[in-house]
Amino acid sequence: MPRPKKCRKVCRMPRVNAFGPVEDPCLREDEILLMIEEFETVRLIDHQGLTQEECSQYMNIARTTVQQIYTDARQKIATALVEGRSLRIGGGSYKICDGNGEGCGCGGCGRHGDGPKSPEKGEDTI
Repeated sequence: MPRPKKCRKVCRMPRVNAFGPVEDPCLREDEILLMIEEFETVRLIDHQGLTQEECSQYMNIARTTVQQIYTDARQKIATALVEGRSLRIGGGSYKICDGNGEGCGCGGCGRHGDGPKSPEKGEDTI
């Protein structure tokens, strides 16, 4: 029996949650779903410049888990770009940071990202 998934801590929801081809709306039908925790690893590692170890400490998960999430995220982003497919961000197993966690250092969270602090009503944050 596999271990249950641990919730991954994310700072806040992305400001924009969908990207797609402008010239051919037909390509939007075959969209790729990038999970919130995958977006967070790309944000922390590529945008903020954290190492995988630092990212794992921030998200409260193992470095090997960060490595797998990050690899999956980059594969999805590459597929969307190369094949001209839409990319939607949502879902996953995550918890919005409240700013009180160990290693957070953001003093009340929401300061790391550019999006809304919490999901809109009706969105799932399992």
